[in-house]
Amino acid sequence: MLPYVYRVTKYDPADRDEHGHYTGAEDTVSDHGQVEGAYLQVIEAFASDTGVERLAVREPHLPVPCVSFGLEPPMDGYGLDGLFLTGPDGFHDGAEVSVGTAMDLVRVMLRDGGAWCRLEVEDTFAVHVGWDQYMYIGSSRPCETAVARTRALGLFPERIDASPYDFEAGDEGPQRPADDEFWVHLRWSMHGSNARVLEEQYAHNSERWHRLTLDNIDEVRAGLAPRARIAIWPDLSSDIDTVLATFPAEGHVECVWQDSDGQMHSVSADSDEFPELTARLSGASAALILSVYADERVPLLAAVLPDSDGVVRARWEIDRTPSTRKWAFLKTLHRGETVTGRVIRIAEFWVTFVDIGGFEAMINVPELSWRPFTHPSDVVAVGQEISAEILDVDPIRERVSLSLKALHEDPMPLLAGQIGQTVVGRVTKLVPFGVFVRIEEKENGFEGLVHNTELGDGDLDHLQLAVHVGDALCGCRIFIRPGQAADQ
Repeated sequence: MLPYVYRVTKYDPADRDEHGHYTGAEDTVSDHGQVEGAYLQVIEAFASDTGVERLAVREPHLPVPCVSFGLEPPMDGYGLDGLFLTGPDGFHDGAEVSVGTAMDLVRVMLRDGGAWCRLEVEDTFAVHVGWDQYMYIGSSRPCETAVARTRALGLFPERIDASPYDFEAGDEGPQRPADDEFWVHLRWSMHGSNARVLEEQYAHNSERWHRLTLDNIDEVRAGLAPRARIAIWPDLSSDIDTVLATFPAEGHVECVWQDSDGQMHSVSADSDEFPELTARLSGASAALILSVYADERVPLLAAVLPDSDGVVRARWEIDRTPSTRKWAFLKTLHRGETVTGRVIRIAEFWVTFVDIGGFEAMINVPELSWRPFTHPSDVVAVGQEISAEILDVDPIRERVSLSLKALHEDPMPLLAGQIGQTVVGRVTKLVPFGVFVRIEEKENGFEGLVHNTELGDGDLDHLQLAVHVGDALCGCRIFIRPGQAADQ
C-alpha cells in the first residue's frame, strides 16, 4: 500500500455527500475537452514528482462483446487502436507503457466506453480510474508540486488512506505456472486423454482459442500473450448434429468451433440466439459446447504463464480444477517424508491404494513388507490407518509412490549375522528340488531352502520322502548367496 494516495475529481466538495458521491447537476461523463485534458496533465505532474517514466498495465479488462455498461457508446477497438504495436493483444498484464501512453489509456477509461486497467509501478506509483470521473493516484512521495498543479488546473485533490481500486487477492490459492513441467504434463495428457483445445485469456473478457496437436503445441505456446491465463478443454467434435443436440432448452452456452479454413471462433449465446448459432455452425468442421456458469465450467487443466524468471505475477483467479488441486497438493510433498493415510482398496494387481489428504497414493507389492507374505491383505487391511514414507512424487502422471517397509528395520542384516550358525527350523513347503524351512520363530519369518543335495547322505528320493511339512530339521547351517534369500 502506497503511503500517499489522492482522490482527484472535478467535483466541488460542496456538491458531494458524506461518502464522496457527487450530488450536483454536472455531467458525470468526460467532456472530451478541457476537463479531460486537466486529468491527464495531473497524471503527468504526479509521475514527474515521483520520478516515474514507465508504468505497467495490471489486470486489463475489455468489455463483454456487444455489451457496454458505461454511459458512453463503445469505442472502436476498445479505444486501444494505435496504442500497442501488436494491437489489442499488446494490452496484457505486465505490458510496460510510457507516461504518454498511460495518459492515453486514462483517456479511454475516463470516456468509459472501452478498456480498463490499473496502471502501476510496484511500491512506487499507481493510477486507478473509477466511476463518474473519479481518479485515484498513489505515490511513494508526497508530490506537493503535483498537488498544487492539480488545484491550479481546477480539479480537487484529496488525501485518502487508500484507493478503493487497490487489488485485493482472492482465496484462489497458489497459481499453477504454465512452466516446462506443465507443458510436459499437457503432452502426456494429450496421449492419454481428449485434451486438445487451449483457451488463451490475455485480458478479462477477451480470449483466443487454439486446437492443439502434438506437432503444433510448441508453436502455440510460443505465440501466447505474456501472463495469459490458459485452460485446456476436451477436443472439438466433428459430429455437428450431436453437438447441436446438446443445446439446453434454455439458458446460455459458449460455443467454440473451427471453420473449414481451420480458423477458431467462439461466441456466447442464449436460447433466443440458438437458431442463428445453429446456422453459423452449419459450415463448421468441428465444434464444442461449454457452459458459461462457473460451477459447471471446469477445464481439464488450468495455469498462468509465468514471467521469464519462472515467477507468476499475473493476478488471475485460476480455475480450481481437480488437476490444479492435485498439483497444489503434490507441491507440498517431498521424498523421504512420512505421511499418514487410510488404506482404501487393494487392486486386483495387488497395488495398495492409500488416501493421503484426499489424494490416492499407492504402495507397490515390494514396498509393503521386508518379510514374506502371500497377499497384500496379510500386511494391511482396507480401512486401516497407516504411516508410510514417500518414495517418489510424479507431478506429470499425478502419482505418489509410498513405502510401508521403509519405516521398519531391514531384518536381513540381523539374519546375515547368523551365517555359519546351526539352527533348528520347521519345514513349511516341499518342492521337487528340496524343502523350505522357516528359520525364524515368527508366523511371517524368513524361510530358507534346503536343497535335496543337503538333506543328508543316501538316496535322495528316500530322504525327501522322509521329510514332511511341520517337521523340525536340526543341524541346519545358514549361508546366504549374493542376490538370493537365505539358504541352508
